[in-house]
Amino acid sequence: MRVRTLALGLLPVLALSTAVVARPADEPAIKAAVADQHRTAADQHRDQYRHPVETLTFFGVRPDQTVVEFQPGGGWYTAILAPLLSGHGHYIGLTMHNEKAQDSLAKLIAAGGDRYGGATTATLDPASATSTVPDNSADVVLTFRNVHNLIMAGNDTAGGSFKAFYRMLKPGGVLGVVDHHLPETGDSTAEQKSGYVKRSTIVSLARAAGFRLADESNINANPNDTHDWPEGVWTLPPVLQLGDKDRARYLAIGESDRLTLKFVKPD
Repeated sequence: MRVRTLALGLLPVLALSTAVVARPADEPAIKAAVADQHRTAADQHRDQYRHPVETLTFFGVRPDQTVVEFQPGGGWYTAILAPLLSGHGHYIGLTMHNEKAQDSLAKLIAAGGDRYGGATTATLDPASATSTVPDNSADVVLTFRNVHNLIMAGNDTAGGSFKAFYRMLKPGGVLGVVDHHLPETGDSTAEQKSGYVKRSTIVSLARAAGFRLADESNINANPNDTHDWPEGVWTLPPVLQLGDKDRARYLAIGESDRLTLKFVKPD
C-alpha cells in the first residue's frame, strides 16, 4: 500500500511536467531573428504588412520552445523561426501527408543550412486528425494564411487539421492563427472561393477541436482592404493576380486585412 500511495502522490507532479508554463515571449530574440541579414530584401519588405515581431510576441514565442509551423509555403516565417529556435528550441515544419508537399518542405529546410540547425519536418493527415508530431509535445503551433485553404479543400479538412493541432500541443500550449479577414456581415459563401474567412468560422473550428480563445489582436488588420476584390484576396499583393491592371491601386492598399487569433489547449 505504501508504494501505491507514493505513486498516486507523484501524479500531479508528472502532469505538470508536460504542461506549458506561461512565460512572456522573448521579444529581443525575436527582433534579432527578424533583423537577420540572411533574410531577403523581398521578405523584409513584407514586414510592414505582416508585423513579425509583434505577431510572434503576441503568440508568446520563445527560442527555447518546440514550435510547429503548419504549411510554411515559401518559408517566409521559416526564415525567422528556424534560426530563432536553432540554439535551444526545435522548429518543426508541418505539411500535408503527400509526396509533393513533403519534398518541397524538405528542400526548404535543407536550403537553410546550419542556420536552420535542428529543424525537422512532419506530416499531417486531416482525414484521421493525426500527425507525425508526438502528442502533447509542442509548445506552440502556428498557421499563417492557411485556414482558408483548409476550408476550400472541403471534406472536413479544416476540422481534422484543428484536431491534429490540438493533439500535438502540450496542455497550456498555444495555437496561433493569422488569416485573411472576411467581416461577419459578409456572404459566407465567399469563404469557399475568395481566400477570406470569418472570425466566427475560425473560432468554431478551434472550439470544436477543444481549444479556448485566449486573446486576439488587430496587429495585422488593414482598414484599406474592402474584402470584395475581383480575384479575391489574391488581387492584392504579394500575388497581384490581375498583373498590371490597377497595379498601383492594389500596391497602395497593401496586403490583406488579417485576423490574429490566439487559442490555448486547456490544462
